[in-house]
This record gives sequence, C-alpha cells and structure tokens, in this order.
Amino acid sequence: MASRQPKRRELNPISLSFLDVMFCGFGAVILIFLILDYTQSEAIDYVSSELVAEIDLLEEEVREGELGLVQAKNTLSETNFSIVEAQGLALQIQDQIDTFLQELAALENSSLASVEDIARLKADISSLEEELLRLNSNSTTVRGSSARDRGGDGVRQQVTGLKMDGRRILIIMDSSASMLDKNLANIVRLNIMQDEMKIRAPKWRQAFQSVDWISANLPIDGQYQIWHFNKNYHNILEDAENNWLEVADAEQLEAVIETVNSLIPENGTNLYNVFNAAANLDPPPDNMFLITDGLPTLGLEESTRQYISPRERQRLFNSAVQELGGTPKFPINVILLPLEGDLRAPSAFWKLSRDSNGAFVVPSNDWP
Repeated sequence: MASRQPKRRELNPISLSFLDVMFCGFGAVILIFLILDYTQSEAIDYVSSELVAEIDLLEEEVREGELGLVQAKNTLSETNFSIVEAQGLALQIQDQIDTFLQELAALENSSLASVEDIARLKADISSLEEELLRLNSNSTTVRGSSARDRGGDGVRQQVTGLKMDGRRILIIMDSSASMLDKNLANIVRLNIMQDEMKIRAPKWRQAFQSVDWISANLPIDGQYQIWHFNKNYHNILEDAENNWLEVADAEQLEAVIETVNSLIPENGTNLYNVFNAAANLDPPPDNMFLITDGLPTLGLEESTRQYISPRERQRLFNSAVQELGGTPKFPINVILLPLEGDLRAPSAFWKLSRDSNGAFVVPSNDWP
C-alpha cells in the first residue's frame, strides 16, 4: 500500500499578515503628511518678499547716490574752471594796474603832464583795483572757507578747539628722530632702518596728517609758512626763504604739502633756533601751530652728551620760550604727540598755550 504524502500548504499572497504590513505602511505615510508644517514655506516666501523690497530700496538709493556724485563732480569741475578764469582775469588786471602805476609815476615827474591826465589815470587805477577786489572776493566765495579739499571725516574739526583764525599763520613741525615712535626702544630700532620705513612710521604719519589737516583749514584769504625743525630749522619751501605764502595759491600749497610728506625724521630737538626765528619774522605771525612730542634735547650750545636729564630738558625749553619774548604776542596752538618718559612735556606746553591764549591738544591715535 503506497504511503500517502502530506499535502503542501499553498501560499496565499493576500494573507492577513501581508495586509497588516501594507496598512501600516500607508498609515505611516499619512501620518507624515499630517505632521509636516506647511506654514514654513509660506513664511519664507513672506520674508523673502520683504528682503527683496529692501534690496530694491537700497539699490535705488545707490543709483541716486551715484547720480549725485556725478552732479557733484560736474559742479566741482565748473567751480574749478570759474576759479581759474577769475585768477587769470585777476592777473591781467594786476598787470594793467602795474603798467598804469608806472605811467602815473612818469606823468607826475613830467612837467608837461596835465592835471586832467593824472586824474584820469588815477581814476583808471582805482577802477581796476575795485575790479581786482571783486574777482578775489568771488574766487573766495566759490572756493569756500577751506584752503584745500583734504577728504576724510569732516566732523573732526569741531572737537579740537584749535584756533584757525589769523591773517598770517605759522605751522612748525618737529622732524626729530623721536617723532618716529612713542616708545624709546622702537625709536632706536626705526632710526637705523631705511627711509621708507621711517616715513611709514605711525607716529610720523600722524604728525604729517596733522599738518595736512591744518593746511586744509587755513583761511582762504590768509598767508602761511610751514617750517620743520630738528637740530636746525628749515622752511619747507626753501625758495621762499621766510616770505609769507598766499593760501589762495592752491597749486603752491599742494606742492608744499607734498614736500612735507617726503621729510625724514632725524637728529635731536632744538626749540631755541626755531622760536628765535618765529619771534623775528617780519611781519610777525598772527597765529602759530606747533606739532611736537616733547621737550627739547638741544639748545644754543651744541652738546655731545648721550643722555640729558628731564631737569635739563626743562631748562632748555624755558630758554627757548624766552626767545619768544617771555609772553608770546600771538597764540601758540600745540599738538602734542606721545613720547615715553617725557613727563614734564604736557604741563610745559600746556602752560605755553595758556599764556599765549592758544589751544593745547593731545590727540587720539586716529586723529585727524
């Protein structure tokens, strides 16, 4: 009798277990859709629209600013042309005045000249002088009250307290080796380096920028001189000797500032000679600016000593001040840059400024 084999169980794909797995999967997908936050994309779209609007506004302001810059440049070009034209006419009128003055002198010395001729010539000279005065006044009005356009932050002017008035302004800049740095060790180190490194020293750059700032704020109808001193004093513009220069001569003023920018600080500090020269200027200054960093190390007599005491430096300073006549007859504005160890300098220069009715400034590192 043949043995009976058990019948195999057929596989049903749509069984209860398979349906459970499928429904669980669909349920998970539905749950994911339910818990997703669809408000986020809407918020992003909303924020993005605000940012786009702000960007558009900024771009519009940039375009307006660029347009204003072009207009300003055009106005500046027209202003410069007006100044040049006025200066050219002024030179022509001055030449005519000189010619008429020579003719007037010849007529007055001539016995054949009539009173009418002399009176007519004097009237012509008077008329030309009035026209010259009008041209100079117009040129001053067009250019404004500043001698030069220095650029930078204009609000710096109102915090210094420096007196910018005066018909004849003398600027004196210390160009001794100590102007390289406020630290004595760094001064020694920089003093043996190449000139390119000395010119870029931060303290020396601040000294130059102080002169640059003062020159940009000179009264347009004034006169000036710029000196620098170490063991001796020198006029920046050697050809001018001790003649007062016209602030209105913008080209010459720019050349003077460029020369200041090329100076190399060196040697010791002698205030005696420069104060003596300032006191003997003819005509004298109405205002003086002194940019320095401390009391002098040299006096009238040369010294070979390598060290000088603070008491001796004070004595040299007092001796130099006496060359100004004891009490200076014009304001002395002092810009004192820092120097390590020179503790008597601030009080000494403050007293000099106070006695002369000037201003005393110890600027921050970022001024001017």
